[in-house]
Amino acid sequence: MSDDTLTRIAEALERMAPAPLAAPDFETAEAYVWHTEPDALQPVPRVARVDISLLIGVDRARDTLLENTLQFARGLPANNALLWGARGMGKSSLVKSVHAAVNAQGLPLKIVEMQREDLPSVARLLHLLRGSEHRFLLFCDDLSFSHDDQHYKSLKAVLDGGIEGRPENVLFYATSNRRHLMPRDMIENERSSAINPSEATEEKVSLSDRFGLWLGFHPCSQDEYLEMIRGYCNAYGVEIDDETLRAEAIEWQATRGSRSGRVAWQYFTDLAGRMGVTLG
Repeated sequence: MSDDTLTRIAEALERMAPAPLAAPDFETAEAYVWHTEPDALQPVPRVARVDISLLIGVDRARDTLLENTLQFARGLPANNALLWGARGMGKSSLVKSVHAAVNAQGLPLKIVEMQREDLPSVARLLHLLRGSEHRFLLFCDDLSFSHDDQHYKSLKAVLDGGIEGRPENVLFYATSNRRHLMPRDMIENERSSAINPSEATEEKVSLSDRFGLWLGFHPCSQDEYLEMIRGYCNAYGVEIDDETLRAEAIEWQATRGSRSGRVAWQYFTDLAGRMGVTLG
């Protein structure tokens, strides 16, 4: 094959390849969602979140995460954070509320949400963010890994950064129902069947150790559950007496078979609808 033919093939392939993604104008929004195929950072004009004052029963996690985020926004050292524990107890809500609270203090901070399935593309995303003058929270909700899932290797690029290191202007927050990001029965299974049990799961289990902050979330008490609902009522102007609220809220949780911040919000949404109060 002649040199001219090889040159024409190379030029044709270059024309077919997608152009490198240019960084968006980060002045247009404070929140973005990362998409792939093709790569794109989509601005989010309005983030769905609640005020940080309405998050009940998570005081320690709230204060710790807020202080860590403030340090990062001020250009000071800060840790990646893993928020793990009970479902529906406000893990993702806390991340979004803390982001809003930091911006409210006059410290510009962007948040970029990415899906677990897009973790293999994280190196491309970090390359985009690395050269920006802005500071970013990279957020992955409901992070976990199954037995044959290799996405956890991509996550190390965020937590460790490889030879380049994690970009100084990027901090990673993740939520998970699992403390070690993988099912307990899978951990025990691999340990029992492996030739070297200690090495069989070390790589995956140690992934959670790479987070500087572990913030645990536990099921709420009935009093906290009722306090959450009363807080929503006060914030949105829904008037209901304590006795009626208590009876209805407890019945609602009984029909759901669980009690959590999510269940409290679902009951309040129903209540607001019946009272003719909009939540926009």
